[in-house]
Amino acid sequence: MKHILIIEDDESIAELVRDYLEINGFRATIAARGTTGLELALAEEFDLLIVDIMLPGMDGFELVAKLREKKQTPAIFLSAKDDDISIIRGLGLGADDYMTKPFNPNELIARVKAHIQRHEVLLNTSRDLITAGSLAIDKNAHKVTVGGEEVALTVKEYDLLLFLAENRNRTFSKDVLFDKIWGMDAIGDISTVTVHIQRIRDKINRPDEKHIETVWGVGYRFN
Repeated sequence: MKHILIIEDDESIAELVRDYLEINGFRATIAARGTTGLELALAEEFDLLIVDIMLPGMDGFELVAKLREKKQTPAIFLSAKDDDISIIRGLGLGADDYMTKPFNPNELIARVKAHIQRHEVLLNTSRDLITAGSLAIDKNAHKVTVGGEEVALTVKEYDLLLFLAENRNRTFSKDVLFDKIWGMDAIGDISTVTVHIQRIRDKINRPDEKHIETVWGVGYRFN
């Protein structure tokens, strides 16, 4: 169940929004002060925020600006301020949408659903793309690029690079890497790990970027 935070000091409006959200299968929490709303938004994981602008303690503009310093939770302004300057300022501070009061509750619900769905698509896309400096590993396309130029890797080179990149800053011995990439019953010896690491480095490293580090006496890790 998606969890929405309503930051609104008008109790009747807050309860109306909450009721419509709950009817449509959402869970909703209400905060009546800007400071309380920001504390909740930073401390917990909400799927979306609905924020009034004129709030006690901290206005909605400041709230969203501070939120964006640490989180990208979707946020919709719901405010009686309907002038162009307020709308432009709200969107410029990082809000995903802006609705004015009085509002159509069904339209608000439709926008909530659309922004949550869009945010989830972006999150899923980012999980399928691993980046480090100029290096990018596109898991969906099974493609590696450096500075936008595609790098040709063998299947094992790609698998080895991807495993290290998905476990960045963790050190793995050659034995572990051999077992993970080639399998317990693979024919060969662990020296092939060293050979593959060197080939990968030759293909992806730049003078100012050394992605795979040797931890002497231990193994390798991705930085």
